[in-house]
Amino acid sequence: MSIGKKIIFVVLDGLGDEKIPGLGNKTPLQAAHTPNLDKWAKKGRLGLLLPAFKGNLPTSEEGHFSLFGYDPVEYGISRGIITASGSGIKIKKGDVALRGNFATIEGDRVLNRRAGRIKTPGPLIKAINGLEIDGVRFIVRSAKEHRIGIVMRGKGLSPKISNNDTHYGKGAKAIEGVEPLDSSREARFTADVLNKFFVKTHQILESHQANKKRKFPANYILTRGASGVVDLPTFEDKYGRKAACLAGKILYKQIGRMIGMDVLEVRGANGTPQTNLEGKFKKAREAIFSGYDFVFVHIKATDTLSEDGDFQGKKDFIEKIDESLIALEEFTDILVVTADHSTCSLRASHCAEDIPLLIKGMGVDRTSHFSEEECKKGNIGRIDQRNFLEKVIFKKQLE
Repeated sequence: MSIGKKIIFVVLDGLGDEKIPGLGNKTPLQAAHTPNLDKWAKKGRLGLLLPAFKGNLPTSEEGHFSLFGYDPVEYGISRGIITASGSGIKIKKGDVALRGNFATIEGDRVLNRRAGRIKTPGPLIKAINGLEIDGVRFIVRSAKEHRIGIVMRGKGLSPKISNNDTHYGKGAKAIEGVEPLDSSREARFTADVLNKFFVKTHQILESHQANKKRKFPANYILTRGASGVVDLPTFEDKYGRKAACLAGKILYKQIGRMIGMDVLEVRGANGTPQTNLEGKFKKAREAIFSGYDFVFVHIKATDTLSEDGDFQGKKDFIEKIDESLIALEEFTDILVVTADHSTCSLRASHCAEDIPLLIKGMGVDRTSHFSEEECKKGNIGRIDQRNFLEKVIFKKQLE
């Protein structure tokens, strides 16, 4: 296959937003001073991506796999397999993998889904790892902060179970039990065992010494994205492109690994607002010059700040990103700036708003400022997130 222009693919997680009165009725992107992004908008084209998701709200895994052209429904991709394998657990056939959160509950009410973003979960994980219930062993590993990978290992298990994470379940504030999603004996058994695990671990965590002085004790586990083993074609097999991934958080590195991208490390790239942005963009440029055809650069904190309701912090961070993008000034092939989904700061939540999209190196339109409003005017129009990258790589019509 003939390789055309090289691509740097920048994903500003949760970039899109709603208009916010505290920002003069503008979105954080619209309110931010972004001379570099605006210059690229003038030299390129804008549009909107339609988020692909199957639940109440878009998720990070659905958004990223969809961006790369892997339909999560077609391939059976869920958060569990990504988080659990990314946390270092070797998944076997017959296992059920789950994404877990340490959370804070009081009675039957969820007070904080992330236990105040606990930073030192090690002693708590040690206390619950290896529990065995009804012949099923639970393997638990850290996926950083409140995030944990969980694998259920035993006979007669099924990933066809619901979430108990209140944010991704029925949207209730009260604790929800896991339910089977089909009528099989395996799904019923898996749901029953997992519900027993929630009760047992709550007892252990509630009385654990590490939780005694915490404002938000990590005394409960919320799970989502139950998954079995998935088999994905590599990015190179799919597109004929040698690809690299630059990310700070485990989830996004593991998404890259799962589709055969080489994960490159950058000192200080940690997924926080203090991440080494300049280092990431310099590394992306170096990767292109060293032989990669496609470089995925993930920036996390736009999403995190939105989820914390910090719209001013999101605006300021977007400006910080824009300053650092000067490192890509001399890159003359295709540059894409977009997001996996939008995150609405006033709701402190992922949301289903269309996703801003900027492409430099594939023509020009009459837009001049990278924002949600200008993206509506761009001549790319609105494109299904799952079909977008194929159009870019194979130079299909972007309208």
